[in-house]
Order: sequence, then structure tokens, then C-alpha cells
Amino acid sequence: MKRILLFVLTNFAVMAVLLITTRILGVDRFLTANGLNMTALAGFSLVIGFGGAIISLLISKPMAKFSTGARVINQPQTADEAWIVHTVQNFASKAGIGMPEVAIYEGAPNAFATGAFKNSALVAVSTGLLQNMTKEEVEAVIGHEVAHVANGDMVTMTLIQGVMNTFVVFLSRVIGYAVDAFLRRGSDSHSGPGIGYMVTTIVMDIVLGFLAAIIVAWFSRQREFRADAGAASLMGRKQPMINALARLGGLTPGELPKTMQAMGITGGLGKLFSTHPPMEERIDALQKL
Repeated sequence: MKRILLFVLTNFAVMAVLLITTRILGVDRFLTANGLNMTALAGFSLVIGFGGAIISLLISKPMAKFSTGARVINQPQTADEAWIVHTVQNFASKAGIGMPEVAIYEGAPNAFATGAFKNSALVAVSTGLLQNMTKEEVEAVIGHEVAHVANGDMVTMTLIQGVMNTFVVFLSRVIGYAVDAFLRRGSDSHSGPGIGYMVTTIVMDIVLGFLAAIIVAWFSRQREFRADAGAASLMGRKQPMINALARLGGLTPGELPKTMQAMGITGGLGKLFSTHPPMEERIDALQKL
């Protein structure tokens, strides 16, 4: 609940800073004179930025199960399933969190953790992970995912995404109104935003969205280093996690739904937009612990 409260307060703080900045710069007077209600826009941006992110977080577990076809292990049917549940339970106890739901899904080597609250999360591993890695390596990967849950990474990343969404919605419309007012200077028409506003807003949504994605991805990469270290701490040694990363680096990573990639064990391509650091960097960071 502390992180949820932080989420709300941060979004309000972001809006306050934006409004104060536009007032200090005199931008609010110019835009208000051209028909833009800054307070209404701030409220709209807050609802869109906050609302979309929090809804996504709250439905993350059912959406994860649906999108991956994950089967929750309510009653272990095999020795492997019993071992996975026991491993998650052991790590959850060490990390001081409630027992997550445990699931298996069909797919190439990968794993993920999700959920709005650390005491009612979901940890899932793929069949490819179980088939291509040793038990010790799978254990390290599970430790990595439990560390994500214990660190509150799902809420943290939602917080960051919500703040970025708020910035994008607010700034794109402020810039859109400014451009529209400039294009229509000298005109007696005040019937509302024109084509300049609509085109500029669409373009700025895209441009600022890309910049926001880069920032979110950077934060996600830092959380991966921390989760790797968390797995090493839960296991009491770092070599299994190093071995797991080395093996994953030589395998074709399983694709996860886009909204869940930040919580998986492997990431996409592209340095700036990648939610996960290169395996070499993660191994190097672990070796320096």
C-alpha cells in the first residue's frame, strides 16, 4: 500500500510541477488566452496517466495467465511441479513475502513474475526453461523472479510508466495548442483547436512516447541487476545465477507479451529500448558482488 500511495502522490506532484513551471514561464497565460484550460488538462493527464497504468497493474495477473496460457499449479501432478512449488515457497519465505501463485506455460525458455501486490503475486516458468536448464539454473531463475516480487518491481515500474504517461499526455497537448495558436494568429476564429493542434498532438504523442519508453526501459534494466543480485542472495551464492544467465545467453529467448517483458528473465533487442541489460553485463555485475 505504501507503493500505491507513492504512485498517487508522485502523479499529483508531477502535475503540480508542470503547472507551476508553465505559470512561471508565462505559458499558461498564453495558452489560456487561446482557449486551453490548464487545470482541466492537468486533471485529464492525471487520469489518463494514472488510470491506465493502475488498471494495467490490477489486471496483470489474469492477463498474464490468459496471454501465455499459463496453468496454475493448485495441486502438483508430477515431481517437477512439486519441486517448483517448493522452490517458490522456500524463496518466498526467505524474502518475507506471501506465497505467490505458481504456474507453468508452454514456450521457449523464459519466466516471469507479475501481480499488483507482493503478497499475492504470480511466478511462472516455461516448459522450455525446464527442458533446457539444470535444476540449479532453474532455481536461480525462480529466485530472480521472486526477487522481482520482493523488490516490488511490478508497482515500481507501473509508477514510472504512469509518470511518463502523464508527462506525454500533458506536454503533447500543451505543445499542440501552442503550435495551433501560432498558426492561427491574427484569425478571428475561436471555434476550438484546429488541424495544427490535432497533427501536432499526434506527432508529439509518438515522439514523447518514444522518449518515455527509453526512460522506462532504463529503469527496467536497473531492476534486472537488482533481481539478479536478489537471486544470488536467496540462494546463498551467485554462481547458479551466473550459469543460468550464461545458458540463457546461448538460447533463443521465449517471447512474452509486450506488457510483461519487463518482468521476464530475458529481454528484447535494441540497447535503448531493451528492458533487460545484455547477458554479459549482468554476468559481470554478479561476478563483482
